[in-house]
Amino acid sequence: MSVLLTTGSLPPTTGREWHLVARPYGRPTPEDFALREAPVPELGEGQILVRNTYFSVDPYMRLRMNEVASYLPPFALGRPMDGGAVGEVIASRDGSRPVGGHVLHFTGWREYGVMDAKDATPVDPSLAPVSAYLGVLGTTGLSAYAGLLEVGALKEGDAVFVSGAAGAVGSVAGQIARIKGASRVVGSAGSDEKVRLLVEEYGFDAAFNYKNGEVARLLREAAPDGIDLYFDNVGGDHLEAALDSLNMYGRAVICGLISQYNATEPGPGPRNLEEMMFKRLRLLGMMTYDHSHLRPQFIEEVSGWLRSGELTYHETTVTGIENGVEAFLGMLRGDNTGKMLVSLGE
Repeated sequence: MSVLLTTGSLPPTTGREWHLVARPYGRPTPEDFALREAPVPELGEGQILVRNTYFSVDPYMRLRMNEVASYLPPFALGRPMDGGAVGEVIASRDGSRPVGGHVLHFTGWREYGVMDAKDATPVDPSLAPVSAYLGVLGTTGLSAYAGLLEVGALKEGDAVFVSGAAGAVGSVAGQIARIKGASRVVGSAGSDEKVRLLVEEYGFDAAFNYKNGEVARLLREAAPDGIDLYFDNVGGDHLEAALDSLNMYGRAVICGLISQYNATEPGPGPRNLEEMMFKRLRLLGMMTYDHSHLRPQFIEEVSGWLRSGELTYHETTVTGIENGVEAFLGMLRGDNTGKMLVSLGE
């Protein structure tokens, strides 16, 4: 058996972790969750112990709180939830993941994670702060990158509309479209302040607050010549509006449908699907893990844009594991600008 390597102090024996204790009906409430103290498992051969410094709260997690199987299994009641996290290796029984290194993994919503070393991806703090590997350089950024370039086949000169454009994925998608030569980039957001951010910092050509009127009308005003590619994070009335505004042979990439995640009844579908036939449109669903082969290219290209200042990002950070659920609920309300993270301390 390999030698247990540690930071020099004894590994912790207990740590706090968030459990789902009731399945939400509609919008989740704090009573659906419990923060509990739990033993930290002993390391087996080939495993590592990670002290988490950040964990991610994401819209897809709401779907996993329902007792419905989808592309990921539902969270089990009375058990720790999981999700993306970054942290420092503080004990190791695997030479490929040494103590002191930083890794990206899926054992979030807790202070300490034990996992097989092969399930933890080393990250380089010299390229960007480690928190960025949960956002702009993580699955969030890869969703935008793969959705636009591989699924949506973005071409130079395309006019692009991004919904939820001030969020973690949308803000990156709009900037990549601009960098890659879109003729016009339009975004929607839920406040006038976020609209200003899209135009003044992220370089969108136009943006609108979807709470200020009918989305279809606001989109036509922002993109009077129509759009060629729609990157959807919202669904509902945004998808219906995009179908109206898409030009001949346009494409719509369905990355997220956050407007529907808390619904207690099925929402109405777009009422204008005939547009797909008349205009020969393509509606393209995506799952980010189908595009993991792009990760090395994605990291190299996006980290270069970060260094050059061509691409910028925002994080909304909530401090303390005890505030993890409030961070999640705030993300569902749209309180965040950019990626919503929970910090557990460096």
